[in-house]
Amino acid sequence: FGWDGLAGGEGGAGGERAEPAPPGDGVESVSISLDEEEVEGFYRRCCNGVLWPVLHGWAAEPPARPEDWRRYRAVNERYAEAISRHLRVGDRVWIHDYHLFLLPRLLRERRPEVPIGFFLHTPFPAPEVFGAVPASAELLEGMLGADVVGVHTSEYAGNFLRAVERLGYATRGADVRVGRRRACIRVQPMGIDVDSFTRLAADPEVLAQVAELRARGGALLVGVDRLDYTKGIPQRLLAFERLLEEDAERRGRASFVQIAVPTGEETGAYRDLREVVDVLVRRINARFGRSDWKPIDCLYDRVDLTTLAALYRAADVMVVTALRDGLNLVAKEFVATRADGDGVLILSEFAGAAEELGAALRVNPNRIAELAGAYRAALDMPEAERRRRMSELRRAVAANNVFHWAAAFLDDLPAADARRAVPAGRAPDRRSWRRGVVAP
Repeated sequence: FGWDGLAGGEGGAGGERAEPAPPGDGVESVSISLDEEEVEGFYRRCCNGVLWPVLHGWAAEPPARPEDWRRYRAVNERYAEAISRHLRVGDRVWIHDYHLFLLPRLLRERRPEVPIGFFLHTPFPAPEVFGAVPASAELLEGMLGADVVGVHTSEYAGNFLRAVERLGYATRGADVRVGRRRACIRVQPMGIDVDSFTRLAADPEVLAQVAELRARGGALLVGVDRLDYTKGIPQRLLAFERLLEEDAERRGRASFVQIAVPTGEETGAYRDLREVVDVLVRRINARFGRSDWKPIDCLYDRVDLTTLAALYRAADVMVVTALRDGLNLVAKEFVATRADGDGVLILSEFAGAAEELGAALRVNPNRIAELAGAYRAALDMPEAERRRRMSELRRAVAANNVFHWAAAFLDDLPAADARRAVPAGRAPDRRSWRRGVVAP
């Protein structure tokens, strides 16, 4: 079930449309349609304008209006109604991300017997940050409608548990008591389709593009991101400028390719970011560029998987400098393509993936001198150390692919009925349940 991405799609505003399953596929999709006001209020103002920045630790600007929150609730209600109509005996429901915070509880009210899981793909911030959202209590209670709430890191799990305690819920370990049932939180970082990326990296067309990239000579640093203020793109460009300033011998011998896929261009924050990136790229290229060498190529476009794999495979250094990121799959995709055992990953300590990928060069991207030093260390790293680090990274990525992640999460749901009720006939042991203080 998902929004079809259109305003007033074929199903009509507020309608739904079922797509028949392809032969042998066995998967039927149901498209939920939104009208123009819902796209603006629910999606752009509530989800993109308030929830996305707050979840990443930024202040929401501008705040959503009361009618926008009503639209947010209405869209979640529509999902609950649509899913309820399609549920069959034995089904499990897995709900994804902050657009549908209210859905677990709404669905629980309609179908209390159904195992429900919820996974949050963004960070979950400190309780005092999340509490800045006017509807924060309602959103938390919506999530607690799930039997299992999944997040990428132990930090996010701890923040969530502290947030529900402040709301007055009692917790024990990873469990939250919700009335006469329990909801549990699971730390399960998402994986990728490792085999698919490994095969793609060996494709002859990919290898031909790799040869072209390497024929340009010199070292290649690569960044691949959505054009989003959480990704730290200006910081990585400033650090590259610092490197060229301080190490004249790098000029003409190291280049940076940045893929910045446009997103959210209807908001001022994204337009401002693109302007900042444009100014930096022009300045650095003007300061250091020559007729036979351009320091930075910045491409504002999507690239196909073949080109993406070629960039990963050709990169001497992969740069991931998120200021805050739920996980970051780009880092894992880069590692999966490096069957050659070479390449260096520079990874922000503020990306969720840093908890798993300990063999990366970890950086604080806000410290420009430190980041420039990491570039220098990566470019000068001896081959033996590069290969040792990449071997460790590849083991970590292979150990938790996307299929393992999904199976591990879903395997929790069949046991949900056993967890749902606090044992009858006795009060919960208050010594083992930690009760939070209700926030004023």
